[in-house]
Amino acid sequence: MKQIREGTLLWKPNEKRKAQSNIQAYITWLHTHKGLSFPDYHSLWEWSVNEVELFWESIWEYFSIQSKKPYQSVLSSHSMPGASWFPEATVNYTEHIFRNRDWNKTAILHSSELRENRKITWGKLHQDTISLQHTLLELGVEKGDRVVAYIPNIYEAVVAFLATASLGAIWSSASPDFGTQSVIDRFQQIEPKIFITVDGYMYGGKAFPRLSTAKTIQESLPSLKTTITIPYLNQEADFSALTQSITWQDALQQQSEKRTLSYVHVAFNDPLWILFSSGTTGKPKAIVQSQGGILLEHLKALTFHLDLHEDDRFFWFTTTGWMMWNFLVGGLLTGSTIVLYDGNPAYPSQTTLWQLAEETKLTVFGTSASYITACMKGNIDPKSTFDLSSLKCIGSTGSPLPPEGFQWCYDHVKEDLWIASASGGTDVCTAFILGIPTLPVYAGELQCRGLGARIESYTDNGEPKIDHVGELVLTAPFPSMPIYFWNDPEGTRLQESYFDMFPGIWRHGDYLKITERGTCIIYGRSDATINRGGIRIGTSEIYRAVDHIKEIEDSLIVDIPKEDGDSFVPLFVQLKYGNSLTEQIEKEIKEQIRKHCSPRHVPTAIYHVPALPKTLNGKKLEVPIKKILMGHDINKVVNKDSINDPTLLNYFIDFAKTSL
Repeated sequence: MKQIREGTLLWKPNEKRKAQSNIQAYITWLHTHKGLSFPDYHSLWEWSVNEVELFWESIWEYFSIQSKKPYQSVLSSHSMPGASWFPEATVNYTEHIFRNRDWNKTAILHSSELRENRKITWGKLHQDTISLQHTLLELGVEKGDRVVAYIPNIYEAVVAFLATASLGAIWSSASPDFGTQSVIDRFQQIEPKIFITVDGYMYGGKAFPRLSTAKTIQESLPSLKTTITIPYLNQEADFSALTQSITWQDALQQQSEKRTLSYVHVAFNDPLWILFSSGTTGKPKAIVQSQGGILLEHLKALTFHLDLHEDDRFFWFTTTGWMMWNFLVGGLLTGSTIVLYDGNPAYPSQTTLWQLAEETKLTVFGTSASYITACMKGNIDPKSTFDLSSLKCIGSTGSPLPPEGFQWCYDHVKEDLWIASASGGTDVCTAFILGIPTLPVYAGELQCRGLGARIESYTDNGEPKIDHVGELVLTAPFPSMPIYFWNDPEGTRLQESYFDMFPGIWRHGDYLKITERGTCIIYGRSDATINRGGIRIGTSEIYRAVDHIKEIEDSLIVDIPKEDGDSFVPLFVQLKYGNSLTEQIEKEIKEQIRKHCSPRHVPTAIYHVPALPKTLNGKKLEVPIKKILMGHDINKVVNKDSINDPTLLNYFIDFAKTSL
């Protein structure tokens, strides 16, 4: 792997790109309409977090937010939790999706392992949403009712969500690769009225029938009135085992051309959807976010920080069980074309998504850091195989993208490329720290803190510091914060999740450094950091060092405290096929960690594992495995249904019994 120094300048936008950016148009608008002048992004950010009410009011005006009732105030209070935004206003998310659209233009491109690439016009999307809306009305769906979907990342999912939101009902979805109990643990909490399901899906060329799973889920939800079935794996699928069901085809039989799409305007702070935490350490948290808060934040983030225009084609590799699906659908707010894909990104080869980029003429290619790293380790060279002339931006999230990943994109994808690495989370359904098209790209660094997000790096004593690795905190209210957790009437779980460490301050749980030039570096989860001799280091730094060893496929490190005040730090490595853990490889690992991190962070011992368990969204299980190794009851520290392969946990259970 080609090594590169963190902070190396890799790319600078030219003057044309800056001038044509959405953020420059906004800065010009602020000068013309508000008499405000900002010489650079960082001065704009300072204003946006110091004058938080003026900033979000300008976002409302700039995007001409439609409200049945005028707002009287922007923010009820600056205290957290409890701040309420635009409390008098009433809005509808779906209304903003469809306003001022050219019905003949393409809204969605979608394909999968089961479907060839299809093009959906705005007119078709609008008509199908009308049809489903009227079916939902006939089924008794009203404001506040929950509609849940067990569905892949396919076109029908977008239609179902937009129809649900148009009625002021509340959406929630789970990917069909989730285990049965994992879905039940989510949906049972929120007592849905409507259940939408497929018969199965295809992944990696293999069929995964889900009819029996759908039946079990349905039987576990006594609140259900109707199930809507979508034949996806098999067009002739027999759904007769499901009670009180109608087919998707019948649900769209409404004569939409004779009807209009009606919009139920709800209070700005009423629910839009319910997202769920990963559930790796217990029952998933049911995170409720508002129609208005998501509307404002996604318009801001997608327009300014991803620079989406109406002629863009926006893709993010995701499932409906990850917040990035909701973020991707938000791309429709900008009028751009969103691109959906359902399947294994490495099937039939690791170039599948790059081929999709060529075929759909992607301009913004969103993926995970782990996918870029996998392409790098697989010696993939997209630019020599595919026409990526339309591509202007690569977005990366899910985990920190190492400097070598940045460099690989420039060497093997495209030289003139804006890399927008981002960090946020399900908790806010956006990124706090992300890209901006008018700033340079430095290896391993996220370009900027997002507008309106007062992000700081706190010491353990609660002091903000620059060029210091500390807790990522948010010190002012933010519109897409959860309005509450479902079934948490006193707000106890919400308080414990974010505000216990620093009262009145949102602690996100990541380790962050903000540099002197305003860029940011994420070092992994703060509760998984490695502490040796009082010196802490993020796990991402260890993984970056280990990734330099060509024989290693993946790795995981944890810090197990001991009674004497010391700690035991095992490093578990998954080797590429055909390799074994030799003394030479162990020596190289230690040398790389000593060189790139520090001598004190060399692991106590190194162990070879056949594979590493991960969440269904591909994240490492650092904290659950740490707790397993500390002797905690596995049933209390990890939900097996949230793991890609629960049998991989057996290694760590046995390790705790025999090696510690």
